Order: sequence, then structure tokens, then C-alpha cells
Amino acid sequence: MSTQVVEPGGPLVGRVQVPGDKSISHRVLMLAGLADGTSTIRGLSDGDDVACTRRIMEALGATVTEDGPCTLRVGGRGLEPANRTLDVGNSGTGIRLLAGLLAGLPFRSVLDGDASIRHRPMDRILEPLALMGAKVSGRDGSSLAPLTIDGGGLRGIEYRLPVASAQVKGCVLFAGLSADGPTTIVEDRPSRTHTEELMAATGIPLVRETDGPLERVTVKPGCPAPFDHEVAGDPSQAAFWAVAASIVPGSEVVVGNVYSGPARSGFIDVLARMGADLVHDPATGDLTVRHAGLTGTVVTPDEVPGLVDEVPILAVAAACAEGETEFEGVGELRIKESDRLATVESELGRMGADVRVDGDTLVVRGGSLRGTRVDSHHDHRIAMSCAVAGLVADGPTTVRGWEAVATSYPGFEAHLDALQGRG
Repeated sequence: MSTQVVEPGGPLVGRVQVPGDKSISHRVLMLAGLADGTSTIRGLSDGDDVACTRRIMEALGATVTEDGPCTLRVGGRGLEPANRTLDVGNSGTGIRLLAGLLAGLPFRSVLDGDASIRHRPMDRILEPLALMGAKVSGRDGSSLAPLTIDGGGLRGIEYRLPVASAQVKGCVLFAGLSADGPTTIVEDRPSRTHTEELMAATGIPLVRETDGPLERVTVKPGCPAPFDHEVAGDPSQAAFWAVAASIVPGSEVVVGNVYSGPARSGFIDVLARMGADLVHDPATGDLTVRHAGLTGTVVTPDEVPGLVDEVPILAVAAACAEGETEFEGVGELRIKESDRLATVESELGRMGADVRVDGDTLVVRGGSLRGTRVDSHHDHRIAMSCAVAGLVADGPTTVRGWEAVATSYPGFEAHLDALQGRG
């Protein structure tokens, strides 16, 4: 198990380009594999999660070739059974979206992942897939991976999401591409719109409607047309530099080409409310952040779907802010790569932060941080959040389990060195 030592130091100054958006990367690979022809994808995420999805699409018969730096050509010619178990690695997004895609294809597939994936319940996708007629079974008759999927024979349904989840929505919409009629998702709280945006952009018949307080997305069976897509920078990765620049005195960081679609800029709104000095240029996507004093705030349940992955790093901002910050309605964090409510509480607590969990609310009171030894709990966002916290601690911080960072942002350490003038 690898470790990373972070030393407090001078300001972070410069420009950085974060990896392509991970959520979008999964989806464009899948759509390209379904398309009848060759698609071009630029700026794909270089993390291990997306690499697993690429290998799965290749195992299902898609051809993937590299065409210059960060550019792939993906040829779809009709997907076919794989001759092996399909390994999603550590990717919750991957297993849920791929389960929907595979449920509509007329052959058997098996989806599996690492130890973390094998402990993450899949009930939320199995329920709607069963309503569509899918035959999906988990380990020992439960909802745990590996998942065995006997695909084909799906029917269109209308399904109201019990919780806001772009992964569940995406799973059902991908299944709907192979159903025998329209499939409608109903949401009473908005979630990320990547799946429907990308499906519409590739020519799939899709309609989005507002019905009073409800949002309805309807997809008809169809096949995407070949496409050309450039993946914008991942806001979840940009959030680490936004918080780092905000809390380290003298810092000024520009994060290039950050995606700014619906339900992805929540962390920017929260940091601005806390007093951060930041500007997100809609024309270029550049996010410019300068050091500023922060104050506590309240993050409401309605905001959480748009920033759920950024809560660990926002907790670091809260630990450096004046006063108290409450993150309400964040129970979803318990079923991420780690129980992020528990790991944020334990690891920031080791660093001297005043953190407590009260039901589904995370409460952080600002103060000073100390350098110490912390553990990633095999969770990339916990590892990088602790590293950012270490930049303002009173001594070195050692992050155990640093290899988890490769899941989403293998270049994080090099970018940190560059911004500190060591690159």
C-alpha cells in the first residue's frame, strides 16, 4: 500500500487542466460502442475507472484505437457476448450504467468489480430493471456483485426515482434503448443530466419535460449515430484546486475548461456563499480561484445531488472556515467507495478538525489542522481531500493508500508539484 507525504508550504500559483469529466467519459464510451459506425472522443478521463469501461466495451466487440494524444476512435458494429467476466474495477457509475446497457442485449453477461464494489448494494438499479422484465441476479441471491445479466426482452416503463440519482436514471435510460416502447424517468429532485444530454446529441429520440415540480425524461428505443465529442474537464477534480487555492494564502489557480452543465456546479455556489474569490467563465470553462477567507454555511438537501461527490473536499474548506458548516441530507455518502460520512469524520478528525455526523447531517466547525498520518480507506476523494488539508496543516501529512487516486486523477501529485513551483 503506497503513501504520499504532503508538506505545508507556499502558495499555489498557475494553470492546471484536470482530467476529462469521469461521468461523461463512461457514457460516451458506451454510446460510441452502441453506435453503428466510428465515433471520435477527445479528452477522455485517464483514470482507472474509465479504463475499465473502455476494456469492457472492447470485450463486447467495440474497436477502440488511439489517434493521437487523448483521442480515441471507437467503432461500433453491434455488441456481442464477452468471453469473460466484465470487471468495472472500483467504478459504481460503471457497474450501474453497464447493467442497464447489458440488460437490453440478447445474451448473458457477468459484471464484477473490486472488494469495494462487491459491498455496494445494487438494489436501486435492480428494482427498475426487474420492472422492465430484466433478469439480473446478484451474489448468493442478493443485490451484490457479481451481477449475472440475462439480457433482452425488455418493456418500456414509467419509473419515478425514489432518490435523486444520475446513475439509476442513466441505467434505466440505457436499458430503454432496447425496450419495446418508450421509457420514462420521473424526478422530483434534479440529478445530473449527462445521460439524456449525450443521448439527445447522438440522435436518440428523447424528450425532456417539466410537469409542475416534476421532471420527466422519455427515451424511445434507438441506436446512437456516430459522433465526435470533446470531454470537458471534470468539475469534481476541479473542486480540489478550488478549495486548495481558497485556503492556502497567496494562491491563484486557473483550472482550464471545466464542465459547467446542470447539477455539476453546486460546489462553486457553496464556495461562493462561503466567501471564496472565484469566477467560472462560461465561454472558456476556465475556473479562476484566489485565496480568500471563508465562513461557514448550510448546504441543504436540495443542493446535495449537484455536489454529492464534492462533499469531502468541501468539508476541508469548512474545516478552514470561520464558524460552522452543515451538510444536510448527505446519507448517500454512506454507500460510496467508502462510507464517506465515517471517513470524513475519522480522517479530518485525526487532523484536528471538529467534525461530527448527526444522522444524515455532516457538521464541520472551522479551526486549525495538524499534520498526521491518515488513511484513504481505498477512496480516491478521501485521499485527495486529506492531501489538500495537509497543505495548511502544522506539519507533514502522510496519506496511506494513495494508490486509490489513480481511480480518477492519476496526475494529481504532478499537478500539485507544478502549482507549488516544484514541477
